[in-house]
Amino acid sequence: MGLHNLQPAPGSTKKRKRVGRGQGSGRGKTATRGQKGQKSRAGYREKRGFEGGQQPLQRRLPKVGFNSKVEKPYVINVDKAKKVAALEEITIETIRQVYRLGKGVKRVKLIGVGVREIVGKIKDENISYSGRE
Repeated sequence: MGLHNLQPAPGSTKKRKRVGRGQGSGRGKTATRGQKGQKSRAGYREKRGFEGGQQPLQRRLPKVGFNSKVEKPYVINVDKAKKVAALEEITIETIRQVYRLGKGVKRVKLIGVGVREIVGKIKDENISYSGRE
């Protein structure tokens, strides 16, 4: 294999443009910045997203999005999850034994028509239910 040839492919590299190196270089005096104006000065920096005075795109679009810091509970429908409704005592640990919950689930909400019958079995303050009286 040609591992000893470490030259770049022909025509793939160009010499760097060295500006401000005297009149004879062809890029002296104004050093490709043109005459006068803000862009020709040292320390010039354009704001990110600046569009020459036109209202920039990020200001033309509406504000969007909100992330609530309040964690939403994981919802279980007890009419469909019969194993959860059949538990003698309902806590997050007992639900985990019969129902697949993600590791990050800390709060559960029970919904469904059959919730009213099993309200008395809930023994965990992290479990809420729908249809409160």
